[in-house]
Amino acid sequence: MIDLLKKYPAYSWVLLLILGSCSGESIDPGEEFYKFEKPAHFPEPTYTFENNPVTKEGFELGRRLFFDPILSRDKSVSCNNCHQQSRAFADMPLHGMSIGVDNQAGFRNAPMLANLAFMREFFWDGGVSHLDFVPINAIESDVEMDESLANVVSKLNQDDRYPGLFKEAFGVDEVTSPYLLYALSQFTLLMVSANSRYDQYILGKGELSTEELEGMQLFDQKCATCHSGELFTDFSYKNNGLSSSFKDLGRGAITEDEADYGKFRVPSLRNAEITAPYMHNARFSTLEEVLNHYEQGIKGSPTLDPIFMEDGKVKGIALTEDEKIKIISFIKTLTDRDLISDPKFQNHD
Repeated sequence: MIDLLKKYPAYSWVLLLILGSCSGESIDPGEEFYKFEKPAHFPEPTYTFENNPVTKEGFELGRRLFFDPILSRDKSVSCNNCHQQSRAFADMPLHGMSIGVDNQAGFRNAPMLANLAFMREFFWDGGVSHLDFVPINAIESDVEMDESLANVVSKLNQDDRYPGLFKEAFGVDEVTSPYLLYALSQFTLLMVSANSRYDQYILGKGELSTEELEGMQLFDQKCATCHSGELFTDFSYKNNGLSSSFKDLGRGAITEDEADYGKFRVPSLRNAEITAPYMHNARFSTLEEVLNHYEQGIKGSPTLDPIFMEDGKVKGIALTEDEKIKIISFIKTLTDRDLISDPKFQNHD
């Protein structure tokens, strides 16, 4: 059984259940199954695990909360509505802008949730600087869950199940907002995306095709200035020429600095194959459209990133059609099939 678990780590939950039922035993995966482990080739995590270590009970409570629409005003919207496992916990393509209570459309595209343990700031504008506080924005947004954190806590305390589950997870006698946020963090912290075909290649456990390797070289030349490192983002905020004027100020709305108007966080390109549409405003439906934008669609503005300027003029990234095909071929190697099929992230209620 140990050999099977090592060979198929993403399916360990299923294997444990199958093998346990075959032997007539009930197998508990135990605390180790819920332990956060840093991938060998990743940077150190930024999350404060010393304040909120992941436990079996905390993770399972967080999973239940993630799928429970009790967090929304009218119990119609859960976290899962905008963060689907099959899309690497991004939204579905038909929802360019995420849909909240009363079918209201938000004003930005929901990003994927993978590798949150390694991020210092969150959302397209970096408006939150700690993972524990991320859910508050969705809960209290008028166009998302449209609820108050205090009322969510009240509803959870009146629920037949939750007080006991919080007692098991944190040893508390009543539900409070800090532990609600801790539980959600524990669930999302284990959404680590580090087992794509690219990762297997980097770790010497797999191969890439000639086209994919050529695409990786082109990616390093044309894209890695911003999409750098093993997380494929430098975490900076840039104006990448989507518009010459800004209804959404992006990072500028947070810093209140005109120099940040129209700047948005450089997203990770891990799982980009399955997280369309792209950009904060869901502008593009395909990776081809994204590369076409960088080649010939850049729009000038006072805060346009200098990488797109030369001698005072707007300049795109030179790309041939063949180069685009190869770069996209490489980007597709960043898709983590294990993440999007791992049973422990599925709703078990």
